[in-house]
Amino acid sequence: MLGADALNLVMMVAESGMIDSSIAEVLSRPQFLTAAKSNPNIKPTIKNHILKWRGKVKHKMTKVCETERIQDELALYQDVIYWSENEFYQRIDEIVSKLKWHSAFYVEAKQLANDNKGLMNPMFPRFFCERWYQSLSDAIKKAQLSELQEDKEKLLADLYQRIETLKTMESVTAEGDEAQIGKLWDMASAKLTKSNVDIMKLHARFLKKNKGLQDIASKLGRMANEAEHSDKSQAMAEEVKVVEEKNDFVTDDIVGVHEGDDLSRLLPNETLFLSHPELEVIFYQHLIDKRLMNYRMQGADRKLRKVTTQSRAASNELIEKGPFVVCVDASGSMSGFPEQCAKALAYGLMQIALAEERDCYVILFSTQQITYELSKQDGLKEVADFLSYKFHGGTDLEPVLEKSIQLMHGDKYKNADLVVLSDFIAPTHSEKIDAMVGDLKKHQNRFHAVCLSKYGNPALMAMFDHTWAYHPSMLGRLTQIR
Repeated sequence: MLGADALNLVMMVAESGMIDSSIAEVLSRPQFLTAAKSNPNIKPTIKNHILKWRGKVKHKMTKVCETERIQDELALYQDVIYWSENEFYQRIDEIVSKLKWHSAFYVEAKQLANDNKGLMNPMFPRFFCERWYQSLSDAIKKAQLSELQEDKEKLLADLYQRIETLKTMESVTAEGDEAQIGKLWDMASAKLTKSNVDIMKLHARFLKKNKGLQDIASKLGRMANEAEHSDKSQAMAEEVKVVEEKNDFVTDDIVGVHEGDDLSRLLPNETLFLSHPELEVIFYQHLIDKRLMNYRMQGADRKLRKVTTQSRAASNELIEKGPFVVCVDASGSMSGFPEQCAKALAYGLMQIALAEERDCYVILFSTQQITYELSKQDGLKEVADFLSYKFHGGTDLEPVLEKSIQLMHGDKYKNADLVVLSDFIAPTHSEKIDAMVGDLKKHQNRFHAVCLSKYGNPALMAMFDHTWAYHPSMLGRLTQIR
């Protein structure tokens, strides 16, 4: 009789091409073809998104057999196929009874049992189990198709949403490269309203109009490179390494099931055709047609190869660009032009973070703190919410500095650039803050300040590595203090 288990059944269906057919159907949708034509950089981004979905949905489809109903029926089937003919005929009514409430095979099983009752045909147990096996396979395939269709609809809704969001962003951001488009794509899961887009357009125009702010943003983006170790020399080296290459002829792992004629990889149930002379001819016909069920094997072929690598001459490593932590003073004294400057500059830093694949974290502070993570999944919605916030309250700088320093001690914000946008009309901070900042500077963190008032407290700005002044009385003129 046919032997079966959940893995064989699931892999037979999962390898049948259902997922790839769904992907081909999705990619042929006119919405994606139009988007790829209008912006060539978006095509690889969509493909990467779909490939990630493919892995997730395939994993979910393999979990279909873990439902209690299918597990119970599989367990019953595995028991029955090892019964003798006498035991099968003695317990056939028991089998049908157990299938009654949960199996799609119940009606057919009952009919087969009634039609063959008392005949004692030696071929009947095999035929019964073959029909049962086919019913199990069909049930699993139906469940997987349902899972696949549900996930495909979710995928389409998500893709349409992201394409629509990116389309609205075309008038807000300059055309970017593939990396920038990819980062925007990751942030485009939330739907943007017209007011969201309008507020971003407003600040994008303001940033474009004020060249001084653009210069500050540009210099802040470059400073991570300038802070790298001076010794950047690298040497070429050739060495022999063991290289692993995937190979279908190396039998490390079973990765699926497929049709073929390889007798060394034959599924055990195929040899059962040879146990009866009447069925032996079917086995040889399947062998000639390459339709025998074989295990699909894959492994790593290990070879020695010469590999040329680059290695640093010095022990110091290059400093990677970390994220931006942007602290924006949202006090009432910042209302008006300073508020516009702060928002536009933060927006400009977000665009630089996109281009350089860096994270961007904004903390609005006055008498309270509000945080925005502009590079997360719904980051564009966070950007719009931040730009819409109305400044009010007083300036309380020390708590936000403590929070930022705490963030920069974590792995996610290692080597971060802290940027404070404020009028700096506030008391001088404590020596404790100075000590904490000094400690982080030793770990290559950088501290920057943009003063948006001519009345800023100089002592408050003394701890920063770089400080700029930019305010209305200077008629938009940029001055770098140091």
